[in-house]
Amino acid sequence: MAKQLSFTKYEHQVTPRFREKISKAESTEDVKKFFIYTAIELFENIFAEKKMSFEYEDIALMPHATPPYTLNKRLLSSGDFSSLWNDSDLPHLIGRLAERAVNRYKHLEKHPEKTDAKITAPPPPPK
Repeated sequence: MAKQLSFTKYEHQVTPRFREKISKAESTEDVKKFFIYTAIELFENIFAEKKMSFEYEDIALMPHATPPYTLNKRLLSSGDFSSLWNDSDLPHLIGRLAERAVNRYKHLEKHPEKTDAKITAPPPPPK
């Protein structure tokens, strides 16, 4: 049986900020953006020694799909990335981040009036 690498320590580094960001998300687009930036941060931490670069288009949140995210083919065709992706807990880490993001996404989707109120509310009067 092959040894599987674990990157949970990197997950623990990004999770508190991620939770804070998505809890303050005002729209479904905010949730997607925070998920992507957090996933990129996680990838950059894990692949720091490999000096890989990650872009916004490399991962996307897909709230109504299974799994609830997609990876760019460029990443999956990279030998360094795909070997770690296949031999580690990285898919589970991204899956957990995506789950949290999807929960918030669906909550905001069910309550669009909260987002609409923030968009259409007049600015407070100057003092």
